[in-house]
Amino acid sequence: MFLQSFFYSPENTISNSFVWTIKKERKILNLLYSIVDRIYIGRIPHIGTQALGAVGLCFPIIIVITGFTNMFGLGVAPLFSMALGQGDKRKAAEIQNTAFRLLLSAILLTILGELFGRELLLLFGAEGREIPISLSYLQVYLLGTVFLMISTGMNPYINAQGYAAIGMCSVMIGAVANLMLDPIFIFFCGMGVEGAAVATVISQILSFLYVLRFLKEKKNDFQIRPGLNFPYAGKIIGLGIAPFIMQFTNSLVQIACNHVLMEFGGVMYVSVMTIVSSVRSILDTPVFAVTEGTSPAISYNYGAARPANVKKSVSIMMSLALPYTFLVWLLIMLQPEWFIRIFSSDETIMQDASRALHLYFMAFIFQSLQYSGQTVFKALNKRKRATFFSLFRKVILVVPLTYLLPHIANRRTDGVFMAEPISNVVGGLLLRNVSDNMAGVKQNGFWEREE
Repeated sequence: MFLQSFFYSPENTISNSFVWTIKKERKILNLLYSIVDRIYIGRIPHIGTQALGAVGLCFPIIIVITGFTNMFGLGVAPLFSMALGQGDKRKAAEIQNTAFRLLLSAILLTILGELFGRELLLLFGAEGREIPISLSYLQVYLLGTVFLMISTGMNPYINAQGYAAIGMCSVMIGAVANLMLDPIFIFFCGMGVEGAAVATVISQILSFLYVLRFLKEKKNDFQIRPGLNFPYAGKIIGLGIAPFIMQFTNSLVQIACNHVLMEFGGVMYVSVMTIVSSVRSILDTPVFAVTEGTSPAISYNYGAARPANVKKSVSIMMSLALPYTFLVWLLIMLQPEWFIRIFSSDETIMQDASRALHLYFMAFIFQSLQYSGQTVFKALNKRKRATFFSLFRKVILVVPLTYLLPHIANRRTDGVFMAEPISNVVGGLLLRNVSDNMAGVKQNGFWEREE
């Protein structure tokens, strides 16, 4: 608990943001869960590019699962941190236990996915040739849902107590196992795409067992207690609905992209989008780590009524995020092939994938404004604003543009990849302007706890 007091003390607000950013670098390890399969799948002999596209058709379902994890995991983090800042350990314990019970909804998600997986894939744009590959991956992957949601969803709570090493190790164990098991099951055992899913599930189980062991240990200040009561479910879901909607709308965007790309370019362009999305996942992680890493500092100082520290944390967050996104943009514009070859060595798609990356990352610097603004709203418990802006950029901008732009000036597949930068500029600037006001640029009403 000493570490927790140090990280959140007003004298160390600057250090606070850096320390939490370092903690959130576990996201880089967690990222391996979602992309390491694609790295190997793209190199399966003869069918690598097709298999990559087929797995890409599963992404909308996987993204929704991540959304539920974020809703119950990221939703608990600001409330838990605020309770600690107010010195209310009993409330913090009840919040954490409610979140854990909500994460058990993974069992229901698994059952629904197994029952309706084929129908969902057809709805998302899959065609006859891709269905067997997509379904073989999805049906195995879903078996690890409960292990993934609990091990990942409880990490923000573990970190908020000051046990950063525990949180990082829980992810490292699974990520390293997945990295090692994938080539064994995919190539050595000859299981192909299905082998990638088996490796992922085994890795998720290992992470889950590590987290469960910590939650049962005496050194854990807030141990898990079984029960059927959910005293803070409404507040957790209310605050966590914004990150859920961000993921759910990402799923809608992926569905829209798959439909339009299948129409204008076929499964090859779904493979290109899979590569683009994978590169985006990698390059998003540091800026997400910076913004989410600052969230506990903002929440704690907000709970402790220290507006100067809130403003300082937001300023540091932006001073780290903006230069990074500019550097990423520059590298993508100069050497897109570096990033494409992480996932595929197929020269037949290199030119198309390079053009897609250029278009998609055209306005990447504005992504830092999007993430930072969303983090400020979430950290200050401003649920209505957080939810609105989650919906605005994806549903109101990206999805309609994805269907509209391909038909303008015969842009076809190019139009799909142009929707993202346009929404980044419009949504990022608008959201950043409003979040600046919320973080104290305009002081009137800032310290109202609820909207």
